[in-house]
Amino acid sequence: MSEFADKLISWYKENKRDLPWRDTRDPYRIWISEIILQQTRVAQGYDYFVRFMQRFPDVFTLAEAEEDEVMKYWQGLGYYSRARNLHAAAKQIAEWGAFPTDYKEVLSLKGVGEYTAAAICSFAYDMPCAVVDGNVYRVLSRWLGIDTPIDSTEGKKQFALVASELLDRQHPATYNQAIMDFGALQCTPASPDCLRCPLADSCVALAAGKVDRLPVKQHKTKITNRYFHYIYVRTGECTFIRKRTGNDIWKNLYEPFLIETEEALSENDAMLIQQLQDVFGKRTDMFLRPVKRGVKHVLSHRVIYADFYELVLSEEWEALEGYQKVPIEDLHKFAVSNLVYQFFSLILEPNN
Repeated sequence: MSEFADKLISWYKENKRDLPWRDTRDPYRIWISEIILQQTRVAQGYDYFVRFMQRFPDVFTLAEAEEDEVMKYWQGLGYYSRARNLHAAAKQIAEWGAFPTDYKEVLSLKGVGEYTAAAICSFAYDMPCAVVDGNVYRVLSRWLGIDTPIDSTEGKKQFALVASELLDRQHPATYNQAIMDFGALQCTPASPDCLRCPLADSCVALAAGKVDRLPVKQHKTKITNRYFHYIYVRTGECTFIRKRTGNDIWKNLYEPFLIETEEALSENDAMLIQQLQDVFGKRTDMFLRPVKRGVKHVLSHRVIYADFYELVLSEEWEALEGYQKVPIEDLHKFAVSNLVYQFFSLILEPNN
């Protein structure tokens, strides 16, 4: 074992987090935890993992479930393609009859990349596969003083090679857990505790005063603004919702009536009123009530600026093209985005 690995593992034994997916060799549980923790902090993902495992204790239960139910259990975690891919991969595994034990087969699962495949194979099967996630990039770039951008082709190859060279091949699972926890708890993105770091005497970045400048990223994500006008149509004891389809955000999640525009609209904007009249006609019983306007919802590549309205129809409206009519009391059964959940919470609050 190298001195680097020895120090990491010694630190890990004293500081490791007690997590429900740690003390297991079950590849299914490890897989679920790794998918949940993609783009999600451990503190947020913990409860989701527990609930998910209670409802879907094995891959066959997950494979047999309806996608709507899987999405409902994922609601609030974001990056919903993870849940869709998870469900598709579960069906794939169920057809095989068991969780794969070969790295290439694990990598072939929908939604599983090199990091996740390495994590599953090392944690479940003790294979000598080095994991490289954001924590690992940070630890290695600082300790070795590597300033190659981690989001470049060259950088990805370089860090994969370094990670593999430093891997403790006698204890790959423990080493991988150690370096990831070290990055999450000790070598943190901001204000790392360098004075009490076991690697301080050999850290190149610390010696050069470059800790806050590593790792390096070269690409900045282009952010797109979108303008949503959600309208809760109240018709008797029912409302209308639809499932989002196509290759867009929140695919297969439900939402109320939506009008999207290219720019923000003023309250009672003529364009909004006209589009509502195109759908519902020029009804004398149609009352549009603003619920909340100017809600900013930030996603990884987009910023949604949303206005929430309630449209009250005194007469029953039986059908709305592209939408399904549901009892208001059943809305909680449908998986929705955090933004829509916020809207529904405002609408359904007593005395709102």
